[in-house]
Amino acid sequence: MKRLMTIAVFGMALLISSVSFGQKAKTVKLEQTPGEFSKTELTLKAGKPYVFDVKNAGVDHEVGFVIAPAGKTDQEHHVKSAYLSETIKDGQSATSGEVTLEKGEYVYFCPLNPTPQYKITVK
Repeated sequence: MKRLMTIAVFGMALLISSVSFGQKAKTVKLEQTPGEFSKTELTLKAGKPYVFDVKNAGVDHEVGFVIAPAGKTDQEHHVKSAYLSETIKDGQSATSGEVTLEKGEYVYFCPLNPTPQYKITVK
């Protein structure tokens, strides 16, 4: 019985340590104001997980967030994991799912509030 407990404790320790070595998603905070995002360009690392935390700062209607490859902004090309958990009312914020991008050029924008398309460079 003592040996079984030792094996169980060792197994739990291995499981806990392997979880702690997983990559934790880095949070990218963005703020959307009327007609624009306050941050106009992002540089991210390829293969690293990110979560986008977007705040509505003064837009009088709900806003959203989309990431798409540069030049391919139709809905079929959207990075679906980057969609927010909900649309955002003034003064509130929402987060995306976990997003891992490959090297390349992307854009982000609001599909509900006419904003420019902002550049994301993934190196």
